[in-house]
Amino acid sequence: MKTTGNTILVTGGGSGIGQALAWQFAERGNTVIVAGRTEESLRETAEGREGIHTQVLDVADNASVAECAARMTRDFPELNVLIHAAGIMSYDEQHDIALAEKIIDINLVGTMRICEALIPQLSGKPNAAICTTSSGLAFVPFPVAPAYSASKAGVHSYSLNLRQRLKGDIEVIEIAPPGVQTGLTEGQETREGYLPLKDYIEQTMANFEQEPTPPENLVPNVLALRNAEREGRVEEVQEMLARAVANR
Repeated sequence: MKTTGNTILVTGGGSGIGQALAWQFAERGNTVIVAGRTEESLRETAEGREGIHTQVLDVADNASVAECAARMTRDFPELNVLIHAAGIMSYDEQHDIALAEKIIDINLVGTMRICEALIPQLSGKPNAAICTTSSGLAFVPFPVAPAYSASKAGVHSYSLNLRQRLKGDIEVIEIAPPGVQTGLTEGQETREGYLPLKDYIEQTMANFEQEPTPPENLVPNVLALRNAEREGRVEEVQEMLARAVANR
């Protein structure tokens, strides 16, 4: 993936990994549009930074996705990269089916909504790329987050589908973070054992700058989860995650 000279839409750009990636790509001379549900947080992302624009977007709303795609076509016809980092997580989902449905709709169906809406604009562009965001929990599910884990497993499957379908036209890169110190869940910004956001972003950008860019952007902390199945260690890693939950 080319890391300079692009026009990039970053969803989930108002906080966390999406915000940090937006800043990194803007610093490399890309035009960046940050998208998210809250205008205030988007303005904070863009404030004082060259080349960052904002777009209110709710990936759970078909009309909002359509409006975003129309604006990209109209105002940013050079758009050639989508980094889809929007997502939610909750530890209450196992007791709340409505919340589980919301998580799956935003994380999995939302990924499909925004990707499918933008593929026609990205298709045929030089250095076109789609970056989805799954999770290490796509490969070994977290005991207290079954819907989140399943939604991210779905994103992994969808990413494989896109990569095959768009081969030779749009590069597809799956970002699979480990536990990172962000506001994804309450208290996670300082949770012990989670990778500091600064370190995660440095490692992720180094992966993006590899030539060729790996189809899966994996930092060292996520490899135990990613490789658990091929190493026959899924049950062992699940036990490790269960102990982490008990010690929270």
